[in-house]
Formats: sequence, C-alpha cells, structure tokens
Amino acid sequence: MNILELSDQEIVRRNNLQQLRDLGIDPYPAAEYPVDAWSTEIRESFEDLPVDESAEPDENGERPHIAATAANSRNVSIAGRVMGKRVMGKAGFAELQDSKGRIQLYVQRDSICPGENKNLYNVVFKKCLDLGDFIGVKGYVFRTKTGEISVHVTEMTVLCKSLRPLPVVKTDAEGNVFDAFDDPELRYRQRYVDLIVNKGVKDTFLKRAAIVRTLRRILDDAGYTEVETPVLQSIAGGASARPFITHFNALNQDMYMRIATELYLKRLIVGGFEGVYEIGKNFRNEGMDKTHNPEFTCMELYVSYKDLNWGMGFTERMLEEICTAVNGKPEVEIDGKVISFKAPFRRLPILEAIREKTGYDLYPMSEDEIREAARKLGIEVDETMGKGKLIDEIFGETCEGTFIQPTFITDYPVEMSPLTKMHRSKPGLTERFELMVNGKELANAYSELNDPIDQEQRFVDQMKLADKGDDEAMVIDRDFLRALQYGMPPTFGIGIGIDRLVMLLTGKFAIGEVMLFPQMKPEVKAPRDKDEMFLEKGVPAEYIPILRKAGYNLAASLQGVAPAKVQQQIVEIVKKYKLNVGRPSQEDIAQWTA
Repeated sequence: MNILELSDQEIVRRNNLQQLRDLGIDPYPAAEYPVDAWSTEIRESFEDLPVDESAEPDENGERPHIAATAANSRNVSIAGRVMGKRVMGKAGFAELQDSKGRIQLYVQRDSICPGENKNLYNVVFKKCLDLGDFIGVKGYVFRTKTGEISVHVTEMTVLCKSLRPLPVVKTDAEGNVFDAFDDPELRYRQRYVDLIVNKGVKDTFLKRAAIVRTLRRILDDAGYTEVETPVLQSIAGGASARPFITHFNALNQDMYMRIATELYLKRLIVGGFEGVYEIGKNFRNEGMDKTHNPEFTCMELYVSYKDLNWGMGFTERMLEEICTAVNGKPEVEIDGKVISFKAPFRRLPILEAIREKTGYDLYPMSEDEIREAARKLGIEVDETMGKGKLIDEIFGETCEGTFIQPTFITDYPVEMSPLTKMHRSKPGLTERFELMVNGKELANAYSELNDPIDQEQRFVDQMKLADKGDDEAMVIDRDFLRALQYGMPPTFGIGIGIDRLVMLLTGKFAIGEVMLFPQMKPEVKAPRDKDEMFLEKGVPAEYIPILRKAGYNLAASLQGVAPAKVQQQIVEIVKKYKLNVGRPSQEDIAQWTA
C-alpha cells in the first residue's frame, strides 16, 4: 500500500510496528497466551490485605493496609485490548479491555524490566504501544491510593498490533458523551468497532444468545428434536413472500433461498417424529426497514397430536420463561411501557378486532365489498389483491399497531391461511393465531392442515392469485402433497421471529440493533479516476498518488487550478512524507490543469 493512502495516525502505527520488529518482538505471535482471570471477576473477588499494625497511624488514627507484593497478593495472567494509556516518567497506567470489561494496569519500568535493558518500558510501552493494541500481562492485584483495583504488571507481551486508530469516545464527570461512535449505518457496517467502543452493545448480543439458549432448552426439555432442513429449495413454499433466486450450476436449475422451514418440517411429522423444530435463517426478497431485514432468524416448531388451544398455552409459558431467564422477571420496559409476558394472554378474533377499530364487519362481505371498505378507510389497495390480502392490509393499517400487551389474534379467514385447518365450528375461518406484542407480529401458529385434498385445492386457489399478479402467492409443492397423502397426524405448528423477540426483550426499536451484521446498502465511496485518466493529461505516474493526497481524485478536478497552488501542495506533501520525488515546474503543471 502506498504511504500516501494512509492517514497520519496509520503511518505512525506502521512505524511503531516496524520498530517492534527491529527490537526482535513479533507483533503477531502464534503461541497461546495463558489467561486465568478476567477484569470483572478480579474486581468482584478482590479483598484488601490486613491492616499493617506496625505502621504509624495517619491524622485520622487509621493505619494503612499491608503493602501489596507478588508474594502476598493474588497473581493473575490476563489479556485484552489497550483502551487508555498514561505515562508518567518511570511508571504509567493503562486501561485493559477484555471480553468481560475493563481493568486498570499499573506499569512500572523496573518491574517489567528488572535487568539493564529497559526497552520494554522505554520503547515498547511508552512509544510503540497504541490504543487498540492487544497485550497480555502477568502481575498481582492491588488497590491504588485512589482506591482503584488494579494489576501491578510484572510481565508484558505484545499479542497484536492494531494498524487503525479506534474512535475515541469521551465521557465527562456528568456522564455527557463526546465524539460518540453513534451513526447507525457506520455502527452496523463496522460492528467490530461498535462492539469495542460502545458500552452495552455486546450485552445485547449476549442477551440474544441467552434467549436462543433458553428457547432451545425449553424445546429440548419438552422432548422435541432439533433438525436442519434445506436452505436451497426448488420451490419457495411455506409462506407468502417473494423469494431470492439463485442458480444451481451442477443441475442447471434455478433454486430459491428458503422463505420458511414449514413444509420440510411437516414432512418429518409425516415420517414419524413426534415434535421437531428448527432455529435458522429465512430469506425474503422484500423491503428493509426498522423491523424487517431480508435475512432473518426464525424458530419453527411442529408437534403431533396437538392443536391451537394447546399451542397458545405452550407459547405463553415458553415466552414467560424466556423473559424471566433474560431479564429476571416476566416484564420488560420499552419506551416507558411495561409489557408483561405473564400468562395468560388476551385472545381476540381478527374480524372482531377489525370491527372494534373500524366499525366494519367483514365476515359476510364479498371480495369487492372488502376492497371498497378498505378504500373508504384510506387504505391503498388494487385489483390484484384477493380477499385474504385485503383483510391483511386492513388489519395491518388499522389494528396491528394498537396491541401493546401480548395478544393472540385468532380465527383468520381461510383466504389468509392456505396451510391452516378449517375452524372446527366457524365456517370460512381457520384455526390460526398471530401473537401481537408492542404493535408487531411476534409469532404465527396453526392447527395444521392435514387433509391432502383440501390442501391441494388451497394451493390451486393461491395459483389463481399468482395469475392475477400477486408475486407473494404460494406455488404448488407436489412433493409436499404426496407426503400428506401418506397421512400426517393432527399437528400444531408455530413460527417465532427470533430477531423481533430479541428486540422486545432488550428494548430495542430497530432490527439492526439485534443483528450482528444486518444487510446494508453498498458502501458509497468517493469517485476516483483510474491512473490512465491522469496519464492522458500528461501527469507523470509518480505524481498521481501525490495529487490524490492533495484531494484531486478526479483528473478533471485539476482543470483551472493555478499551477503555483498545485506546485505548493506537491512540495508540502513531498516534504512531509519524505518522498524521493523532484519538484515539477509550473510550466509542466500548467499542462495538467489546462
């Protein structure tokens, strides 16, 4: 890499890197570094040494504690990233950040350099060690005169040299934050930096891990089997959504990234599993916003011989246990609202919810009548939308956002639920619920349709919607129909969005806050001409990086600039970076700027 492509701080760090190598220090050692303690545990377990009874009392009549030494104190070996450094002559302090938190290091020259060679302190610690570098230290734990629990370093090892400077986030005595690394797009794109410098970000993902771990334990304890099903599928089935399409070269066949795991999991119920679940990625080629990401994590569960009523009780108990495991109680506070996952949850039929909010009773209406009602409600609809899509739009626009406490929305019309068993007592409706929490859908569940003839007809009805232009309609999965014809027992099925569950239980409002690496738009880079564009203007190759350093990334940007100004910029850059390049004449530069 050309030195002119680096910032001043990056150049300093690379010089420090070379200086370490000149001292015979490997800045990227391969050997294991033994770690036997962590910052938080050191502070929590620290105990002061006894009072020194032989010492003179101070003005308050109190004697000091016995002075800490390696012989009478706890010795530790820790490693982490340097996040702060203060050098004061023959001693200094550093702040070390490990995987648990931060702790102060006390680095004394003669402690880490007991012999005549003081380079480890005078050169490595004082000059070559930059913020962001990884080091390993051994030493003993003590309390400073100001009361800070610290590690008195007796050995120090460089473990990794950082070549890019970290953002320095400052906090004053009142807790005000300055120079925060808080731009969402930058944070999501450079999550590794976000995790380093922003407190609390890592805790969110530790909570996410705890949520998934607890969910998996509950399902395992219930006797259900975790399985894996194909991500690449020949048919995009199991949900109404637009899929991602890819190509399988070996078969010369277009394939789809799965939009749901449902149809494969049901095949396993046909095959004799009593209960199966999968926690995995689904992909939907749709929009991105604060609550939607095209790649998302979902848990789907299918249990033989169970129905919707059993499922609501199981879901209530499961979510209450997960919330309690993560937050210590079955409630969570979001934007000043306390949401309780304490069972039981409210149950409300979808058409009744719409009638409550709009005054329209959609149950007896035809498709055209529902379309007209939607228009009167100010909802944008079109002729491609079938009855189910229309009802879904009306509910989404007028009702969904109003359910803050967990609420089971039940009894969906058959047009909205092509994979769901017909309601046992309400014609035209199905045994389905969606769980709404804080105005968003968290779970979708059915008493699963196991009548293969009925299922085939519903697939046909979906294809009619596709013919009308609905690109989210399901296609017929003939192999799934064949599996149903062998017989599937009565089955309850549920899908829970893991990302939304994590948002709820951590109080986050954007899905990007709970996904380590959410999908992002391509990174926008400043336009920059190729070398050939500069060469065509007569610029010699050795001056092209210098001109770019001066800000001329486009050859056309030189046009009309005073040759004396360009010459002065070149001279300053050559001098600053000690480049072995001569000064171009103003006459030569005039040709570049013409």
